[in-house]
Amino acid sequence: MKRTLKKISLSQGLFSKGVIRKAAVCAAAIGVLAGCASEEDTIIMAPVPTVSSEFTPQSEWSTSIGNGVGHYFSKLTPEYAYDKIFIASRDGLIKALDPDTGKELWSNDLEREVYARLSGGLTAAYGKIFVGNENGEVIAVDESTGEELWRVVVNGEVLASPATDNNLVIVNTSRGMLIALDQLTGEQKWTISTEVPSLTLRGDSAPVTVSGGVFWGTANGRLAAAIVERGQLIWQQPVGTPKGATEIDRLVDVDATPVILGGTLYTIGINGQLIGIDLRSGKPTWKRNYSSAIDIETDGSRLFVVTDTDHLVAVDARSGTELWSTEKLEHRLLTAPKVIDGYLVVGDTEGYLHWLDRSTGEFVAQQLVNDSGFSVGPVALPDGYLVVTRNGDVKKLTISQ
Repeated sequence: MKRTLKKISLSQGLFSKGVIRKAAVCAAAIGVLAGCASEEDTIIMAPVPTVSSEFTPQSEWSTSIGNGVGHYFSKLTPEYAYDKIFIASRDGLIKALDPDTGKELWSNDLEREVYARLSGGLTAAYGKIFVGNENGEVIAVDESTGEELWRVVVNGEVLASPATDNNLVIVNTSRGMLIALDQLTGEQKWTISTEVPSLTLRGDSAPVTVSGGVFWGTANGRLAAAIVERGQLIWQQPVGTPKGATEIDRLVDVDATPVILGGTLYTIGINGQLIGIDLRSGKPTWKRNYSSAIDIETDGSRLFVVTDTDHLVAVDARSGTELWSTEKLEHRLLTAPKVIDGYLVVGDTEGYLHWLDRSTGEFVAQQLVNDSGFSVGPVALPDGYLVVTRNGDVKKLTISQ
């Protein structure tokens, strides 16, 4: 099956990470080459694998969230917290739902004078829901009522979910700024600036916090660490080194959200490496040659990676040894992998969910949910899981063996 991907200019806010190594990287880049928007490239998308499903998910309820995110780049992942499900659409609609029935508990339209362009979030903490947008705003709403509590402008687009710690809301922006805001008022407390190359991918690493530290990936190919309380940078570890003759070849963004297991942090970069890093020293424990801009998943002993060509790989977290890999979903523009009910699951651009055995990588089930496709993977709930499609369809499902 051949699939044609049109090159799109930055102003349309699109991202095609499955063709990073081809000229269609223009769709993902901050700097767009002349003539890029009018050209086309053809890649080979793997056909849908033939799978004899061992189970069929049952729909508990369905609803919608506006027009979703459409075909725009977005990591606008739903959040389950405070016994509610929080969902949002790119055009500014945010809702709280009852997880048992899908009933709307409250809704709010966050659009003001300009199109909302929500993209970074959602994050729940301090009795609030935090969300960022491409207009360079961070917005806080009350989790129980949906009332907007504050809205502040920061330096750069907010494309990734905020982190929270020490009464701070910490956002990573497209201009290489890690910014801490007071959770009560939105007042800026500190800023750390990192270099942004002239050409980078459309996306940013969501920061994570642990033990008084904050960790995030940068556009110049590094994993950075800082002290949350003071905003003091303590170390940076290279994940990828720019190589090659062209700026596209030299892309080294670290856009994946870091994963922490015990005293080790794991991350991955485009044209870089999958790397384990000791949290205290910032020194690598192992490195392996994988390239990706997609978040890693873990089950506590294994790391699951979607590469830049949509190969799905399992790696031993202690040693970095590859345990299995599959190319059967190549170029299907996969979501980040998720562990749901003991299975590994990814969504793709045509709206399929693919379920795999975590130990072997064998396909165990497959469902077509909605042909608008997925921008984010399923979200685990206490008694099932939630999926949101690009066109805004929202479904709660459970697995029936």
